[in-house]
Amino acid sequence: MNIIMFFLVGLLVHVVFFISIFDIYFTSPLVHGMTPQHVPLPPPAKRLVLFVADGLRADSLFKPDINGTSRAPYIRSIIKERGTWGVSHTRVPTESRPGHVALIAGFYEDVSAVAKGWKENPVEFDSVFNESRHTWCWGSPDILPMFAKGATGDHVYTYTYPAAMEDFASTDASKLDTWVFDEVKAFMNSARGNQTLLSKLHEEKNVFFLHLLGLDTNGHAHRPMSKEYLENIGLVDEGVAEMVSVFEEFYGYDGKTAYVFTADHGMTNWGSHGASHPSETLTPLVAWGAGLQTAQRASTTQNYNDDYLKGGFNKCSHSWSIKQWFAPLMSSLIGVPIPLNSVGVLPLQYLNNSLHFKAESMYANAIQILEQFKVKVTQKKETTLSFLFTPYQLNWNKKNQDLKVFLTLFLQIRHCETLIAQALEGLSYYHTYDRFFLGSSVVLGFIGWTSYVVLVILKTHASLRKMINTRKPNCGVGLVVSFFLLLQSSPFTYYIYCLLPVPVWYFVVSFFYRAMLTLGLIILGLWPFVSGLYRKAKMLQVLLCVYVLASTHSSLQMKQGLPLFSQLVSWATLGSSFFVPLLSSTRLFHRLLSILLSLICVYLVLSTGYEALFPPVLSWLMFVWINMEQEAVDTQNVSSRTESLFHSFDPASVYCFLTVFNPFIMGGLLMWKVLIPFIIVMCTFESIQVSTRLSSRSLFLIVLVISDLMALHFFFLVKDYGSWLDIGTRYVACISTFSS
Repeated sequence: MNIIMFFLVGLLVHVVFFISIFDIYFTSPLVHGMTPQHVPLPPPAKRLVLFVADGLRADSLFKPDINGTSRAPYIRSIIKERGTWGVSHTRVPTESRPGHVALIAGFYEDVSAVAKGWKENPVEFDSVFNESRHTWCWGSPDILPMFAKGATGDHVYTYTYPAAMEDFASTDASKLDTWVFDEVKAFMNSARGNQTLLSKLHEEKNVFFLHLLGLDTNGHAHRPMSKEYLENIGLVDEGVAEMVSVFEEFYGYDGKTAYVFTADHGMTNWGSHGASHPSETLTPLVAWGAGLQTAQRASTTQNYNDDYLKGGFNKCSHSWSIKQWFAPLMSSLIGVPIPLNSVGVLPLQYLNNSLHFKAESMYANAIQILEQFKVKVTQKKETTLSFLFTPYQLNWNKKNQDLKVFLTLFLQIRHCETLIAQALEGLSYYHTYDRFFLGSSVVLGFIGWTSYVVLVILKTHASLRKMINTRKPNCGVGLVVSFFLLLQSSPFTYYIYCLLPVPVWYFVVSFFYRAMLTLGLIILGLWPFVSGLYRKAKMLQVLLCVYVLASTHSSLQMKQGLPLFSQLVSWATLGSSFFVPLLSSTRLFHRLLSILLSLICVYLVLSTGYEALFPPVLSWLMFVWINMEQEAVDTQNVSSRTESLFHSFDPASVYCFLTVFNPFIMGGLLMWKVLIPFIIVMCTFESIQVSTRLSSRSLFLIVLVISDLMALHFFFLVKDYGSWLDIGTRYVACISTFSS
């Protein structure tokens, strides 16, 4: 096989393996075709007002200020006198989009949705907004559109401020919340003179959603312990009090409005979120009004392992909840069907209603989840041969379907809770049903490819030409596999994964055995002394240019915004890094030094702290590596050549480039920051190949084998749950080794 054909085949194989990660780990768990479940009893509330303070930590709201006074006196009064309160546990990833999806739709959005867009609804899912008669939303253009676009009909209305207002360099981002409160007041006032709108507002099953982004923006820009963040809590508290007065006055104090105040996620002390630290996962919950308990702190059987609990916060009387519980709770309050894709369990301890109403609501919740389970079973049966199908055993039969007839209300609730738990396990079981089969096929194919590369290396550098025979492929196995997949109506990609494998031999190299890595590094460190290279080695001291844009950080701290000069210099540094190295001398050292300095400058302006030291230290290590290799070549009397060489989401990392929130530009800059160390190592490796005159083809194949073995190891570590850090570490590692 010539080099071009080998490259194309290798590229195709790795593309297939890359795509397989999405088919195996990152597939949507959502199903469609379920029947909505209604509670046959009148709901306690006619309307729901949902306040979401984006980025508000539980301790920041509940704990008193330094002088012992509450930062949120109105919400504090609600807790003491009128409502129920608690701590809402947000499952990772603690980001705005999945947090709001869990709140409003009742499920934790799958990871695959993140790659399909931010501002739009990437997957079709139901929500409380969609099931409502009318929903009015005010807030961020990054959150509201995804619920409006996915809604059927035209009954979800959104009012958003310009995206340019989401500026991390703003003097005070609390203006985002002020904008929401002012718009709601203007909207309610205008409704008094609009008969059509007035009629809609007085209908039942309406939802009002106020998305308050000021705290999140101030937290990113100034940190949660800052004056701006803490004062923003007071502003939100005053705004909530004013909004309650507006709604109560508008509806004549009819006692039919339910209020829920919560947050989508918290924030760390250093102004980031996305992982599983308690400051990110624990958010406040205060609920009051029609249908909700008053001044009671019920406990649940839900257990959590957060270290935050061990710190003593659980000594306060409060109730626990998790985000996906909110959807069935809000649905029950205003009498709309629970969202079809919701996997939330109705928290009965929040309801202030009869046992009959609770039992009927719990029954509807159980049947709603059971409907998803039935659809999942039907789908899997249709794509699996009957003798290979292993069903999930669910303790539910026709007799139990009529449980309302022969069970007491209390036993009905308990039975429904058991049924919900089993149905949720069954949904997870069928969602991952094909994971082992697909994973095995991909592993066999990857082993086959790696084995072939090893044989090519041995054939090139050893006397194995007679041992390696070329045989014509046997089409019989492929036909059998294809026929098997055809009978199961498998997707097209399954054919690729199952037909690609060529089972040969497999040897596992573990990447995470630190002891073995340490042993290897010790041996490598002793190598210069054992080989005598230390007598000739001359340590190369490289003076790296450290370019720090101190004026940018100083300006942001003084709330003067991003200086135009700093922004221009940052973008110019990024742009020039692609072509300035080409203008340097073609001698190996000068060209490599020019590349490293250009990349280091870009990395520095993308740094927020001590990580800026990483690329200079890495570059110094790379020059030491080059020097050792050249000395090794000199000891073997081989001449060298000096030829040309070619070649935690924290928004604070990109403040030198832009401060207005833009997930795509920010993500691209951060991705380039991650790639810079890889490029430094790649350039160093190429320089070693040039100077030592080793076979570039053989070196490439050796690196390919090592990368493939690492990718295979990371393939088993990829997971579709946890924080972006947990998911991204394994996902990026797997992708990086696939693409290397």
